[in-house]
Amino acid sequence: MHQRKSKKILIYFFLLIFLSTISNNYLNDLKLNQIQNIKIAGLNQKENEILLSKLKYLNKENIFLVNKNEIVKLFNSNSLIEKYEVFKKYPSTINIYIEKTKFFAKINKNGKIFLIGSNGKLTLAEDLYNELPYIFGKPSIEEFLKFKKIIDKSKFSYNQIENLYFFQSNRWDIKLKKNILLRLPYNLNYESLDRLYEFLKYNTEQDLTVVDNRIEEQIILNE
Repeated sequence: MHQRKSKKILIYFFLLIFLSTISNNYLNDLKLNQIQNIKIAGLNQKENEILLSKLKYLNKENIFLVNKNEIVKLFNSNSLIEKYEVFKKYPSTINIYIEKTKFFAKINKNGKIFLIGSNGKLTLAEDLYNELPYIFGKPSIEEFLKFKKIIDKSKFSYNQIENLYFFQSNRWDIKLKKNILLRLPYNLNYESLDRLYEFLKYNTEQDLTVVDNRIEEQIILNE
């Protein structure tokens, strides 16, 4: 009876040692794989610092246990980000590669100037971005991006544009940097813009200020 009791005590002793070893190894692995570095490429220094501050909660987390959904939600809500890739570099580094959105135009929203990005999001304009066209009117971002695709498909260069005007009838006008206002038809397509481009190309000697093409197949000058 005493011998049997001694065997049980011995078994419990070795089991305790075994479990303690597993527990200690597990804790060591957790510490070994804690995130120590988060590196971001694709943004400027100030933008990097802001994003890193929002990712600060990842520090000391185990790299194997990172919640991807939280990162995705954070990045998708960032108006500066067009695309991104996140890589784990074991044992303790997260590398993030970002493709920054391209800004296309400025627009006033509730008294503040915003930039419209290629990702379809608005970013508060901290800098002037003087080279970008200014949009007068209140188009939706989708309406503007659709209009820009038509311009990009035409012979006009988007860089030729100084300002854009949007009307409640869903019609657009374009002010060129040459101080020429193009009044465009309601059902605009890239062929309409190509005709205006060719017209301007072969009428350079005229002192044009307004080219009105609101009526199909009719151009009225300097009205």
